[in-house]
Amino acid sequence: MYRIGLLTTILFLLFTACQNKPTNNDQSQISQSKSVLPEVAAIKEAYTTLRDESDNVDSPALWHSTDGQNWLLATAKEGNVVIVYNAATGEKINQFGQTGSALGELSRPNGITVIDNYAVIVERDNHRIQVVSLPDFEPLGTFGEAVLRLPYGITIDQFEGKYHLYVTDNYETPEEETPPADSLGQRVHHFVFTVENNQVAAEHVKAFGETSGEGVLYKVESLLIDRTFNRLLIADEHEEHRNVKIYDVEGNFTGQIIPHNYFLYEPEGIVVWECKGDSSGYYLMVDQGKINNTFQVFDRKTLEYIGGFGGEITRNTDGIAITQKAFGDFKYGAFYPVHNDGSLAAIAWEDIAKILDLRYDCN
Repeated sequence: MYRIGLLTTILFLLFTACQNKPTNNDQSQISQSKSVLPEVAAIKEAYTTLRDESDNVDSPALWHSTDGQNWLLATAKEGNVVIVYNAATGEKINQFGQTGSALGELSRPNGITVIDNYAVIVERDNHRIQVVSLPDFEPLGTFGEAVLRLPYGITIDQFEGKYHLYVTDNYETPEEETPPADSLGQRVHHFVFTVENNQVAAEHVKAFGETSGEGVLYKVESLLIDRTFNRLLIADEHEEHRNVKIYDVEGNFTGQIIPHNYFLYEPEGIVVWECKGDSSGYYLMVDQGKINNTFQVFDRKTLEYIGGFGGEITRNTDGIAITQKAFGDFKYGAFYPVHNDGSLAAIAWEDIAKILDLRYDCN
């Protein structure tokens, strides 16, 4: 009787343990995972912009003019506009666009970037890229309509006299699910374009993405080009992966991955703080959480993890932007995350550098 009773107890305990095993979506597993990373410091925001959740703000970008204007631009997915703020104070000063598909109109603008005096906007529901001149917001042209299906994120640089643009394409099945891996070979599109006499001329170079192995891009939005290290960092938000995969600028998977250990929720926006002289710097990446929202920092050269920080109020961040320019009260520049779909926050780089023992500038 004793052995039967003992066996029954053991089987009961094993059954209970199996029943209580956390799943990938279980909050208990997320809590246990938190112990892998050190606690992050909360930094007080310098300001937050006036909040309007109906805008559904997604991605910011920065523009500094030669005459001293400093603008913070942000896409409003529901409002179908780009909102313009004073980057020093957060005051709204303008907006561009209206709903539609004609030149100068927008349909669910998502990613945005600024290069030279051009704002380059991804329109998910118009399946295109639109180029707008600054500061007059004159629409110059669109491209990508023939190949883009569900575009989201954007990154751009200038190389050999042309702008090289990469955009993610998160196309889905008719049931709005992630397609099988063998159908994911066009997750990123590479374009080159020029602007002459206020006319945009663009060429589609290629679409790429692994269709097997560790380099498959399942659910994509944010990405960043760093030509100095021949890197294209691409965030994969899929719940079973939650990592950042690194391709080269030609579209080949390098085998390098920043793993899900650093992303308890979803990897989102990616920016670089850089020193051009010695190629040093930092990558800042969002771990998007509605409660615990963290900005993870990695060494630019080695990809080693440095640490993380958060804002005192900033949550549920999609896109981020950064500037190293001194202006207003920002002696060493500032970092701009989206806050929970309805506003943007500004955090002084000086405060971030102090908390994580980073460089204040490149001197």
